[in-house]
This record gives sequence, C-alpha cells and structure tokens, in this order.
Amino acid sequence: MHRNEATKRFHDGGDALADLIDESQAAELPAPDTDVPMVSRSVRLPLETYERVRAAAEARGIGVTTLMRQWIEAGLADLDDSATVSLADVRRALAALSRPTAA
Repeated sequence: MHRNEATKRFHDGGDALADLIDESQAAELPAPDTDVPMVSRSVRLPLETYERVRAAAEARGIGVTTLMRQWIEAGLADLDDSATVSLADVRRALAALSRPTAA
C-alpha cells in the first residue's frame, strides 16, 4: 500500500487501518546478541574522532559500538584497579622486559 493511501485510511477513522494492520505479516525481529539488558545512549563525537574509532573497529573486525563498549569497560575497570588489558599491550610489555636496557 502506498503511503498516501495509508494516511487516508488513518484519517478516515473506523476500522479500515486496524483491519489492514491485522492482515499484515508479523515482522521478523532480530534476536538480541546478548542476555544482558542494554541501554542505548547517544554520544556526540568530532568527525575525526569517529573516523579513527571506526577504523580501529574495522581493523579488529568488530562494530564501532562494540569497540566503544570495550573501551568504556576497560576505563571503568582501571578506575577500580581491576584493569582489563588488551593482549597486544601484554605482548608489548613482555617484549620490553626481554630487551636489555642501556646503562
């Protein structure tokens, strides 16, 4: 049905629009990817910052919001001294320990 026809049926009142909705197929909604309740928040970022986050997420093969959530969780863990450290950071630290220092 075209938008104009749906609008006309809505403004005409009666049961025409309700009947149309009842006849339509149920929408197939995607299953949530987590059992943990999530809250959606909007964050305003400078374009350059967003592009850097997007590139970092692409390099990791994950979504932008997933990466942001990981970074927020890591930052919060740092506040309560239960820091989450990336494997890359651990490898860099171990590599630095194995190098002799200049005297």
